[in-house]
Amino acid sequence: MDDTRVVSWQLGRPARPFRRVAARCAYGFPAVTEQAPYGADGEPFPTTFYLTCPWLVAGISRVEAEGGVERYSREAKEDAELGASLERADAEQRSLRPELPVGIAGTRSRENLKCLHAHAAFALARPGYELGERIMGEVEERWCPDRRCERAAQG
Repeated sequence: MDDTRVVSWQLGRPARPFRRVAARCAYGFPAVTEQAPYGADGEPFPTTFYLTCPWLVAGISRVEAEGGVERYSREAKEDAELGASLERADAEQRSLRPELPVGIAGTRSRENLKCLHAHAAFALARPGYELGERIMGEVEERWCPDRRCERAAQG
């Protein structure tokens, strides 16, 4: 399978700055990619792990549309377990790419979450991230029922 072709199909644009597949769906297709810190044009790409699975992207978008960013920002402040999970993941994210030391979704501060897609991607790429797992838990079905990415894989 040509992962770059599948990821480009999933995104609807060329995959950039694609480094590798960091997590796959139940069918074996890319679900999360690891991105290089800088694109070919020298522009920073602040998100290390990028959610590419169209099914999960749509599900997480629904969570965001229902006020999920604000709700999870608040919960991470109020719930010690979630706050500690976010703090550990943020520190790990910063250590993964010291040349671009930003947190999950390119944040400079842990105070307010920015993009739930990035937290879901981090949880899939780095299992054990409780906040990301809770976010993904709001998606009714984690993986699509129809193997939709197979079209891209077949060329």
